[in-house]
Amino acid sequence: MNIDERLGPARDVNTPWSLRRYTGLGQWELRAAEIRRHIMVCTGLWPLPQKTALKPRIFGRIEREGYSVEKVFFESMPGFFVCGNLYRPTTAGPHPAIACPHGHWTGGRLENSAANSIPGRCINFARQGIVAFSYDMAGYNDSDQLAHRSYGGRREDLWGVGALSLQLWNSIRVVDLLAELPDVDAARIGCSGASGGGTQTFLLMAVDQRVKAAAPVNMVSAHMQGGCRCENQGHLRLAINNVEIASCMAPRPLLLVSCTGDWTENTPEVEYPAVRAVYALYGAQDQVSQAQIEADHNYNQPSREAAYAFFNRHLLGGRGKVAEKPFAVEQDEDLLVFSRRKKPASALAAGDIINAVAARSEQRLAGQFKRRDWRRWQAEARPALASLLGVDTAPVLEVESGGYRRGKNYVAEELVLRSGGAAVQAVLLLPAAVSGRIPAVLLADDAGGSRAYDWDSKRPVGLPQVFCRAGIAVLLVAPFLTAGATRDGHDQDQGHYHTYNQALMACRVQDILSGMTYLQDHPRISTHHLWGRGQAGIWILFARGLAGGKGSTAVDWARLNLGDDKGWLGDLFAPGIRASGDVRTAQALCAPGRLLVYRTGMHFDDGIARRAYRTAGSRAHLRIEQKDPGRQAIADWLAGAK
Repeated sequence: MNIDERLGPARDVNTPWSLRRYTGLGQWELRAAEIRRHIMVCTGLWPLPQKTALKPRIFGRIEREGYSVEKVFFESMPGFFVCGNLYRPTTAGPHPAIACPHGHWTGGRLENSAANSIPGRCINFARQGIVAFSYDMAGYNDSDQLAHRSYGGRREDLWGVGALSLQLWNSIRVVDLLAELPDVDAARIGCSGASGGGTQTFLLMAVDQRVKAAAPVNMVSAHMQGGCRCENQGHLRLAINNVEIASCMAPRPLLLVSCTGDWTENTPEVEYPAVRAVYALYGAQDQVSQAQIEADHNYNQPSREAAYAFFNRHLLGGRGKVAEKPFAVEQDEDLLVFSRRKKPASALAAGDIINAVAARSEQRLAGQFKRRDWRRWQAEARPALASLLGVDTAPVLEVESGGYRRGKNYVAEELVLRSGGAAVQAVLLLPAAVSGRIPAVLLADDAGGSRAYDWDSKRPVGLPQVFCRAGIAVLLVAPFLTAGATRDGHDQDQGHYHTYNQALMACRVQDILSGMTYLQDHPRISTHHLWGRGQAGIWILFARGLAGGKGSTAVDWARLNLGDDKGWLGDLFAPGIRASGDVRTAQALCAPGRLLVYRTGMHFDDGIARRAYRTAGSRAHLRIEQKDPGRQAIADWLAGAK
C-alpha cells in the first residue's frame, strides 16, 4: 500500500519523543555538530552575523551589603536594545559571571514571588562572588520594541526572525557584554533560567562554547518542547528535541533542575539518564547532575539553592550546599532602565526589526557569494541548506515495484520509493531494445507528473516517448500532494506548526532527491538529468543544488518573482529560506554542472548564478532564457546535444 506517513497526524509541542542512544563519541559529536548548525540555520544566524558595537550604558548604581545593582542597556544590533540589571559582588574581581534569562512569569526580570525571584537569585549569586546579569526577554519590561507572544508572521519566518532567534542573538551578545566587563573572568561564564528562560539557557549553551556551566530549570523534557513563540522557530524540531539540545552541553558542567508538578516530572527516569549517557561518552559523568523539587512549575528557593551549590562548585571551586540568604528587592522604578530615562530615538519599531534583520542577512550573503573558494563555500552551504529544509540528500530507499508493462518504445515499471516515512509514487520508462547502461531524465511537474504520464491509463504522454526513442530512460515522480492526495489535521497557520512539521516545498524537494537516489543506484542508469516543469522547476533546482551530480538540469522558472518575499508566501514557503539565500544559493550550488533556466520573465536576477559559474570556470554550462526555448531544445540541452 502507498502509505505516506506525512499524511498522518501533525506533530506538535506535546508530541512525545523517543530518545536516541549514541554508541560512540564520534557518532555523538557528528550529531552535536548537526544540532548546533541546525539551530543557527533555523534562526538565521548561520554563518554568525557580524557583531556590531554593543554601546553599553551602565548607570544608576545602588550599593547594598555584599553587592551592588545597576541598570544596563546595550544594542545587540543597531537599534535593538537588550535591557537588564547587573548585580556585582563588592569584593575585588575578576569574578565569574552568570547570564540570567527570566522566563514567562508576569513580572519578567522583576518577578519576585514564592515560585520565582529573579532579583533574589541574582542578589545571592552576587553575594557568593559571582556577577549576575538579569535581562529581559523580548517584549518584557523595558524591552518593549515588540510584542512577545504575538510578534512575527510568515514574512518574518522566511528570514528566520522571531522571538526565539532574536532572544538567542541577544543571549550571545549578553555573553559578549559579560566577557568585556573588567571585573569578569571571561573563562568562567555560566547561564541559568527557568521555563522559557530554561529554553534560552539550553539554546545558548548549545551554540556558544563560552558558556562553561549551565543550569536550565524546569524545561528539558521529552514530551513538551515549550509552548511560546520564543521557544519555537520554523523547522527547529523536525528531527531534534530539547533533550538532545541540552546534551550539546557535554562535557561542560550541567545541572538539570526539574519538579514534580510539570512536564519535567520524569526527568530522573527519562531525560537525565539520556543526557548522562552522552556525558559518559566523554567519561564525564561527574560533570552532569540533576535535582528534582516537589513543587509546581518554578525557580523557587529549593531550586535556586541547588543552582547556588552547582555554580559554587563549578565556577568558584567550592564544595557543599549553599543556603539562600534573606534579600530585599529594590523598587521597580529603581530597576527599570527607562523609568526615568527616555528610550533612544534610534530604537527600531516592531515593523522595522524584520527589515533590519533581512538587511543583515543580505549583507552576509553578499559576502559569501563573492568568495572565490567556491568549492569550500559549497561544502559548507549544502549541509546547512539541507538542514534548514529538513531533507536527506542521500536517502536510504526501499523500492516497491508494481510490475512491468511493455509499450511501443518502452518498458514501464510503476514504483513506490520509500524513505524516512515518505512514500513517493513514480514510474520508470526504459527504452525498448536498448542494452547496457543508459542516461536517464527525471521529470517532475506541479500536477503529479500528469503532464507526461496518464496514471489512470498507465501510458506516457508526449515527452517520455521523445526520450525513449532517443535511448534515454525517464523517471516520472509525483512529489508530495501533487497527485490528488489530501491530508487532514494539518493547519499550516496553526501556532508552531512548522516547528515540528516539514514545509510542503521541502517535502517536494525531498521527493525529487529520492528519485535522484533511485536513479543513481539503478544498475541500468549511467547518469541522470533533471527537468522540472511549472513550479516543480524550483523543487528541481534545490534538489540539484543540494545533491550535485554530473547530469544536466532544466528549470522552468514559470516567470516567478522570487526576489520579493511575496513570492515565497504560498506553496514555496519554507522557514528561513530567504535568510539562506533562497534560489540564489541553489543556483550557485549547481555550478559547475550544466544548468538551463528558462521562462525567467522580467524579475529574474542572474547575477549570483553568473558569478558562481564564472568563478567555477564553467560559464558555458549556464544558460538563461527569458522565454520557453521549446521542448526539443530543452531535450537537446539535457542530452548534451549541440
